[in-house]
Amino acid sequence: MQNKQKNKILIVAESIDVEDSSGSKVNVALVYSLKKAGYNIQVYHYTRKQIQLDGIKCVAINEKRCSALFFLSRTERFLRNKLNLDLHKPLEKAFGFSFTLFNDRDSIVSCLSRITDFKPDLVLTLSKGGSFRPHHALLKMPEWHQKWMAYIHDPYPMHLYPRPYAWVEPGYLQKWRFVKAVSQKAKFAAFPSKLLMEWMGSYFKCFLKTGIVMPHQMQDLNSNIELPEYIDPELFNVVHAGNLLHARNPEGLIKGFELFLSKVPEAKSLTRLIFIGSTQYFQEYLGREARLNDNLKFIKENRPLEEVDLVQKSASVNVILEAKSEISPFLPGKFPYCVSANKPILLLGPYYSESRRLLDDNYPYWAEIDDVEKIARHLEDLFKIWKENAGDLKLNLPNLEYYLSEKYLKETVDRILEKNS
Repeated sequence: MQNKQKNKILIVAESIDVEDSSGSKVNVALVYSLKKAGYNIQVYHYTRKQIQLDGIKCVAINEKRCSALFFLSRTERFLRNKLNLDLHKPLEKAFGFSFTLFNDRDSIVSCLSRITDFKPDLVLTLSKGGSFRPHHALLKMPEWHQKWMAYIHDPYPMHLYPRPYAWVEPGYLQKWRFVKAVSQKAKFAAFPSKLLMEWMGSYFKCFLKTGIVMPHQMQDLNSNIELPEYIDPELFNVVHAGNLLHARNPEGLIKGFELFLSKVPEAKSLTRLIFIGSTQYFQEYLGREARLNDNLKFIKENRPLEEVDLVQKSASVNVILEAKSEISPFLPGKFPYCVSANKPILLLGPYYSESRRLLDDNYPYWAEIDDVEKIARHLEDLFKIWKENAGDLKLNLPNLEYYLSEKYLKETVDRILEKNS
């Protein structure tokens, strides 16, 4: 077997722009961890702009603009934008996916087919959101199926999401067949969480045979920026950073915070609850609450990754807010950043969740998102410890730090490469 340090990994990513989505953030963190683990990697990405990652060869894939699919995709876009004729749903119902996706897939295939100077031992496809363009492309390249690791970051199709996220998309049957083909053709399937692997494996049995867990990675950003003025490091700061989707309702957290302040009057001058990030669902509510409560701050626009990471490291407590549900099989993209911050995590979500599984069943600071009394008790306990320790609160879970590190990632990938050699 060849030297492990020389193993080559070709990464095909939907995007490596860390500011466009949480999915891209975790993709880039994974890329850097693979580089730090000693692999020879190249990244081909469909970000549609030139981006370079330090010390890594990155190639931006160009869109094919001379094809029937490109013409059809632009025609559909023109009819939608100029004539208000939306053909999106009927087209996806008929074909499963848009003409744009098909053209993007062919663009990726065309670019990858021209690679002659890099012979990968592993081909890793990374996507974001509800889009799996690199996976579509690899399905069309059978010569790489025996080296293909398909990374599945979330449940898909959308009707496989747990409630309350689940909804039936146009062309759901074709989307189902697409994922089934990925489960059958890819030599390996990687998932950021054990619960997600089991969840998807309950629908596509091949994932239970080929699946491995590759958690989101911690990333040391080494930022030299200054701490923003909206957080005072001398205070007891409870921070929620990240978008609030429609199922991530912050009302229970805010009511629990207000109950905590009413029970501990001395905390009113020493405590802040800070929300960072845009939300189309709760912007009006959070803005109103921030105007009524001087202890609550709402930074409604998305902030750069380096700034958010610095704020989380300066927080007293970081909040992970999940949906009211029976299960949350996701590993939130912010989870490794919260672990890296080494501050207590206030986990608000269902009993069965990947975050709770990793923090351990005995982790004390967990509650359902609407359990106001329990949330208030946790904040009261944390505030008391914060005062007793002169503001020094630590998560202190070295085993979890190791699990999210490039060292554990290397052990996992080495086993795959050895198995496939």
